[in-house]
Amino acid sequence: MSILVVDDSPVNRRVLEATLRVEGFREILGASSAEEAFRLLGIEPAEKPASDVEVILMDVVMPGIDGFEACRRIKATPHLSDTPIIIVTAMSETESIEKAFDAGASDYLSRPISRVELHARLRMALAVRREQESRKARERELLAVTQQLEFANRKLTELTRTDGLTGVANRRHFDETIEVECRRLRRATHALSAPAWLSLLMIDVDHFKAFNDAYGHPRGDVCLQQVAAALKRALLRPADVVARYGGEEFAVILPDTPPDGAFNVAERLRIAVQELGITHTRNTAASVVTVSVGVASSPAPESADLLASADAALYEAKRGGRNRVHVATCANRPVA
Repeated sequence: MSILVVDDSPVNRRVLEATLRVEGFREILGASSAEEAFRLLGIEPAEKPASDVEVILMDVVMPGIDGFEACRRIKATPHLSDTPIIIVTAMSETESIEKAFDAGASDYLSRPISRVELHARLRMALAVRREQESRKARERELLAVTQQLEFANRKLTELTRTDGLTGVANRRHFDETIEVECRRLRRATHALSAPAWLSLLMIDVDHFKAFNDAYGHPRGDVCLQQVAAALKRALLRPADVVARYGGEEFAVILPDTPPDGAFNVAERLRIAVQELGITHTRNTAASVVTVSVGVASSPAPESADLLASADAALYEAKRGGRNRVHVATCANRPVA
């Protein structure tokens, strides 16, 4: 802890420093001008700030920058804004005292300086400064704890909405998202002249039970992880959501996507999985892991109807030989 005495008079500085030492203060810095004080405090970039300046005793009348202006500049410096400044002046007019407080001074002393008054004012300034530092430390701790809690809550939310095996959205997240998207689209349809579309893809890994029987469940888990990652990579828009719907079945929500666009996305996903090249000798559709995809689209969907249509389309894709995309006939508009 140190005290900075700013006074252009060497005599005044020596007297004040001697008084401070008598009062038990040992670390005392001196500056003969506001400019020199700025350098010691690190306001001027040419010099490192003096460490732990806890109180500044500032003379008013100095050549160049006076004590009032110096006080304003110090208080405007972020790392010094809480440093108490006691204005030391021979003036006792109310106007001068008000000017000192307006400049940011925390207290004032009139010359000739009383040792008792100096001691009391310094102790008060130091007590206030230390309380401010303690409060800021508590605020920093509280902020750190709050940030940790927010991070933990985000992670918890992610965990409750993420499938533990594949890392994509889980069934709960899917159910919530499709309801939100259906409601949003129904509202938008009333406001738009042209229909907006919501599309849904239901995706099933072909002959996955046979894959597990042939290669074991650990390999099956790895296969599902690889398929999920390929589906996620192949989706190009942040708004598109891929979820593990259950077992080896995945679902993809495509907001603002018409039937032809949904078919193109579905075909891209199908190819992405096939290109993984995961050996599957019991797959009747290919010698590698493949998927069948059912596509449904609607401009004013109910989630249950959209799911039923996509599921029916998936059934047709399987019945048609698997490793293919089938587009459902939409209740609102037939799709070629």
